[in-house]
Amino acid sequence: MADDDLAVSIARLRGDVEALGRIGRDEETGGVSRTSFSVADAAARRWLADRVEDAGLSWRQDGLGNVFIRVEPTDPAAAALPAVWSGSHIDSVPNGGRFDGALGVLAALECARCLSDHRDALRRPVQVVVFTDEEGNYHHLFGSSALARGFDADQLAGLRGRDGDRLVDTLAATGWDLDAATRTKVDPADVHAFLELHIEQGPRLEAQHIDIGVVTSIVGLGGGELTFHGRADHAGTTPMGSRQDALRAAGAFLAGLADIAGGVSDTAVLTCGLLEVAPGASNVVPGTAKLTLDFRDTERDRIEQLERAVVHAAERAAAAHGVTTSYVSDGTIDPVRLDDGLRDLIESMAVERGYSTTHLPSGAGHDSQNMATLATTAMIFVPSKGGHSHSPAEDTDWPDVERGANVLLGVLATVAFAPPA
Repeated sequence: MADDDLAVSIARLRGDVEALGRIGRDEETGGVSRTSFSVADAAARRWLADRVEDAGLSWRQDGLGNVFIRVEPTDPAAAALPAVWSGSHIDSVPNGGRFDGALGVLAALECARCLSDHRDALRRPVQVVVFTDEEGNYHHLFGSSALARGFDADQLAGLRGRDGDRLVDTLAATGWDLDAATRTKVDPADVHAFLELHIEQGPRLEAQHIDIGVVTSIVGLGGGELTFHGRADHAGTTPMGSRQDALRAAGAFLAGLADIAGGVSDTAVLTCGLLEVAPGASNVVPGTAKLTLDFRDTERDRIEQLERAVVHAAERAAAAHGVTTSYVSDGTIDPVRLDDGLRDLIESMAVERGYSTTHLPSGAGHDSQNMATLATTAMIFVPSKGGHSHSPAEDTDWPDVERGANVLLGVLATVAFAPPA
């Protein structure tokens, strides 16, 4: 059959997005909170499993919660070939939006439904993947990192969530197999290609009235925990000049974030979105201040420069306030350039359907950058209203959703229907 005869059901896809968006929704703010391994995350997984069962597709989950949904060709020889993968994540940041990640999963599921009606035409399997903890409660792009590189038992034991909980305790409490959690690495020979549909999370497509963004590259990520160690003292009886105030040192460091980033490059960004102070009382001089940092750039060497600059700036701030500092890195996820051949295919699929396109980099991290270490990889962006993301204001018009999903379907069908070389 012709690839352009295929089309998603926007009514079914919209129903899925709206239903999933109600799981973990805060009725007061309208935001969604679905941290991986939370109660809301478990409910979302149950809901998704029901949708997969309704579609007559298979469901498998690995030891860290990555989910695999598969469409098998009727030809056994074709079924044995490496699959075309597509997907994203269903976890969210605290009080986030309903499209980030979820659209990529649900659009891929809708494509799988469409392609399952044409198994005779498939020349290789199609596999939807739902990555665990993309939003990094425990680790940057956790699920896809587990597929690309894996984690050993000691590494897993060292991971803690935003609330200080240990990942291994959370997994054990919910009945997960901790041994299986170390056996998640995927053989690159099992992945033919990977495609991810995502909202842009920025303003460019909407501002330029562009339907489809063809992503050229993805920014690299770094981060870690920076702690200032001072001395807790009485807030009323300790003179200002005698204090070893960890929070004052942290504040001096935070005031210089823009200068630290700007000293590396004009594309570097550096963020502290989480600050923990102990003992944590208004009448006690802070003894420790722990900052969780996120920094990004388009070049790996500049990410390494950023990390060194962070440590040096922290040491200067600590010395100026009579405290000490320590830093624990979360590691680096390299920036990647996405596959030219798949980018050309996305472009042609969009143009054939009469959609406008542009090529642009992604300033947000995505699981695609881990998948690019396993197979040829590409991303499709659709507009974000107002450029908003990671907030309740996150939104995308349904015609844009439909356009993006149909481009994804067209590319998946072209790759999956093509005879193996």
